[in-house]
Amino acid sequence: MQAAYYERNGAAREVLQIGEVQTPRAGPGEVRIKLAASGVNPSDVKSRQGFTRKIAFPRVIPHSDGAGVIDEVGDGVSKSRIGERVWVWNGQWKRAFGTAAEYIVLPAVQAAPLPGNISFEAGACLGIPAMTAIHAIVLANPTKDTTLLVAGGGGAVSQYAIQFAKAKGATVITTVSSPEKAKVAQEVGAGYTIDYRRENVADRIMEITGQRGVDAVIEMDLTGNAKLIPNVLRPKGTVIVYGTGPEAVLPAAFCLVNSIRLQFFLVYELDSSERQRAIATLIDALKNGTLLNRVYQPTFSLSDTVAAHEAVERGTVGNVIVTF
Repeated sequence: MQAAYYERNGAAREVLQIGEVQTPRAGPGEVRIKLAASGVNPSDVKSRQGFTRKIAFPRVIPHSDGAGVIDEVGDGVSKSRIGERVWVWNGQWKRAFGTAAEYIVLPAVQAAPLPGNISFEAGACLGIPAMTAIHAIVLANPTKDTTLLVAGGGGAVSQYAIQFAKAKGATVITTVSSPEKAKVAQEVGAGYTIDYRRENVADRIMEITGQRGVDAVIEMDLTGNAKLIPNVLRPKGTVIVYGTGPEAVLPAAFCLVNSIRLQFFLVYELDSSERQRAIATLIDALKNGTLLNRVYQPTFSLSDTVAAHEAVERGTVGNVIVTF
């Protein structure tokens, strides 16, 4: 089969190769998926660069998200699953071979049904961005009386988080870096957008909330944004953190005096009950046609995987997808 792969960390143009590798076979409890689309996430790019973790295998086929059709099952898996449209998660998490290939073999539980009304490109958006968003909203537990600050409203996770928060009736404020990103955040339900390059975020949030502050923050970059917490969050508020640099300087005195809750999580390490809840929520939203999956256009071919990685590095609006 054809695959994109790298054998050392580095820049995309220096280390990514496209070539023939052995086609995998499904073992006991596994399914093989003939992939139609592979999602390229920032974490995939950072892993290839060596920023978040150094290469742990002689050869890595990157990407954790993807979608396609099951074409082979191993012992213990019902043959009725052959031909099933699925989306996959954790394709390359703690494994050498991810979804940047024509086929992938995974435990059967990691292949979730993809409704017929959803494209494979949209299915390849779900594993990291959408499940991160769902779990963040579960932890924030918003209601119709809740006001949330979702950081980085132009990003893939944030656009899903805005949608799931709105479905709970919450009011959503989000930060953006351009009018284009403000528009896409509003399209998915953000009530207020704040351009942090042109506006004072704290002042605008206090104006919007009547000096009360938001009830919770969904944070993608604690390292960069921790200093904002005392200026935007109400007493006994919550900060849900799904992204950060290696270290962050916290406003500890404010958090202590105001009984602030900080909740960290990593989507790759959700437990089975958390994962199944997220999958069930996603499948319901997909079947109902209520979820907007923003795919960056144009998509990329496997031979253009280098360009796909570079598009993520530039900061696209929408999920970058490689198609087969």
